Amino acid sequence: MTTAAPPPPPKPETHPATQSAPIRVGGDVQMAKLIRKVMPIYPPLARSARISGTVHLIGTIGKDGTIHDLQLIGGHPLLTHAAMEAVAQWVYAPTMLNGQPVEVIAPIEVNFTLGQ
Repeated sequence: MTTAAPPPPPKPETHPATQSAPIRVGGDVQMAKLIRKVMPIYPPLARSARISGTVHLIGTIGKDGTIHDLQLIGGHPLLTHAAMEAVAQWVYAPTMLNGQPVEVIAPIEVNFTLGQ
């Protein structure tokens, strides 16, 4: 006498409203939500060497609007430290998805121009 195998257990339900991983968004979306921008201090050595340019960063904007996991993508070495120190203090309005705050990954650019 053979017995039939039992049916497989039901699959657990997943809820799309529970967001755990950060969402990647473009810089234009996040720049509009910046509410506290700390300007970087132009490094004296870079100023005297007449170095200007853009520092490219990427960071996670937390549910509370603060920057986490800030990473350098590119930029002149004399400018990068000042840019990262300033951006670490930036605060954004929380990004909302379906009425709930979510973490987002956003590119950030810091421009250094002489004569300002």
